[in-house]
Amino acid sequence: MSEQGPDFDRHELLPVIAQDDETGEVLMLAYMNREAYEETLRTGRVCYYSRSRRKLWRKGEQSGHQQLLRHVYFDCDRDTILVRVEQLGGAACHEGFRSCFFREVDPDTGAVRVVGERVFDPEAVYGRGKG
Repeated sequence: MSEQGPDFDRHELLPVIAQDDETGEVLMLAYMNREAYEETLRTGRVCYYSRSRRKLWRKGEQSGHQQLLRHVYFDCDRDTILVRVEQLGGAACHEGFRSCFFREVDPDTGAVRVVGERVFDPEAVYGRGKG
């Protein structure tokens, strides 16, 4: 069987799950286009595509909280990517938490609670209105 990489021919943007390489903790979900994927492989620093800004987003370019690439996987349909990373600076989330998944929903009541601790103050890093 001939192995190919993620299928950017069928899908311009692919979802990317970022996972801590040591702990397995899911840090975030973002997107990559072919250019971001190739830059990530070339540099060893994770690069995503920002759908809101419509441009490449080099993780940590503003906060300094970069992700160093350790492993890359993709699923059986070749339309989802998993990157295992070393998270520098302690936080993957732009709201200052280690993981973007810092809220938990109680399945019985629907109540939401914060289960993570803030690693940095987003206003100090990004300025007013950037959360």
